[in-house]
Amino acid sequence: MNRKSVLDKIKEKKFKKLCENIVADMKRLDVPGVAVGIWYNGEEFSAGLGITSVENPLPITPETLFQIGSISKTFTGTLLMQQIEKGRLNLDTPIRTYLPKLKLSDALVAEKVTTRHLLNHTGGWIGDYFNDFGTGNDALAKMVKSISDLPQITPLGEVWSYNNTGFNIAGRLVEVLNHKPYEKAAHKQLIDPLGLRQTFFYPDDRILTNRFVAGHSRQDGKTRVALPWAVGRATNPVGGVVSTVVDLLKYARFHMGTGRNSEEQQILARESLEAMRFPQAEAGGRGKICITWFMRQAGELTVFGHGGATHGQQASLQIIPEKDFALAILTNSDSGGTITDHTFRWALELYFNAALPAPIAKPKTDAELLEYAGMYDLPLSAFNLEVKDGYLLCQEIPRGGFPTPQTPPGPADPPVRLGFYDQDRVVILDEPGQGSLGEFLRDTDGRLKLFRLGGRVHPKIK
Repeated sequence: MNRKSVLDKIKEKKFKKLCENIVADMKRLDVPGVAVGIWYNGEEFSAGLGITSVENPLPITPETLFQIGSISKTFTGTLLMQQIEKGRLNLDTPIRTYLPKLKLSDALVAEKVTTRHLLNHTGGWIGDYFNDFGTGNDALAKMVKSISDLPQITPLGEVWSYNNTGFNIAGRLVEVLNHKPYEKAAHKQLIDPLGLRQTFFYPDDRILTNRFVAGHSRQDGKTRVALPWAVGRATNPVGGVVSTVVDLLKYARFHMGTGRNSEEQQILARESLEAMRFPQAEAGGRGKICITWFMRQAGELTVFGHGGATHGQQASLQIIPEKDFALAILTNSDSGGTITDHTFRWALELYFNAALPAPIAKPKTDAELLEYAGMYDLPLSAFNLEVKDGYLLCQEIPRGGFPTPQTPPGPADPPVRLGFYDQDRVVILDEPGQGSLGEFLRDTDGRLKLFRLGGRVHPKIK
């Protein structure tokens, strides 16, 4: 079924307009496939657009499996909230109470780090480290042991910076507290009770019995399949869920509801679900971080959500509990992040006549910008900032390292302009990432120390 025939079958006007906008973006960005779903006031709308793979194309449906990436972190957070309800875990008790052998590069941090630090990304060590420790039940334990070598970048609890490896540790907590592998605990405690029948983790042969997408990236000017497909078992608590828009909408309704499943079993107390949406720390351009959920304002609407990115796939789940609204959008291209961002903004406008804040860049002279120029570095990514014609020109320098340390870097995106909308705060003016916000952080003496973009703080090295 081609995109036009899919659109012809959609009767609800707002959802049809949303899908028409998505199709236009897919064509412009050469994104092979998208699945999108909306839940609003008791009604569900979903559609599959495009194809699963440029090499073996099959039509995408709402039941097609995608990797949802870091949306998986909300699953891990939910599993730990269940342990809190059972009295087995306290968010503010040092993790060594539960994982006595935990080691980190900073011995004092290892003594004091808590589950709250993990779930709100304030651990402070390098958070982007991925490795493949096989498919055995010991994969996650091995990963947590290897995290001990990662340098501490900022003091514990002081600076928000997106930290994937914190969720490796959180997933290990799930294993230890449940006395079973992470995946089995997730299915028994959450996925199966919620009736998420098309939600899996790698490795699971059931994935192969369903229609699933391949990821894609731009290589040599063409859209090609991105390999490897799997992110590795040790990454499952961080970003390993494979699911559909239909299941994600069901999961979203659970999080906006009473905590009961369709059989009226209490999976998590409403109070615990609401506690997951209580702000924990400022997250720069991403709003506030709660217990795994990001919180933003769109006018008077309070939005909670999470995105996800794997090798050639981009995803987003956004919920507005006060409006009984959820949006799930899954794409099979590295360029799909532009579509997920645009789709949420279109949905806000179509359904609520609302919008996320759109800061307006204010001009600065080249002389004023010189202070910010330089190299800002982390192991998996770096940014080189140059002054050009009244803007900072930002060139991201990919370093590789995902999904294993040996993975070579992919092609670099074209440079984008950064415009200042406030003191030390910038907005990306060009695609990719247009509209995304960043900020520069200073030390106590007022010197530029860190640049936070894409959620990570990058130390200034020159």
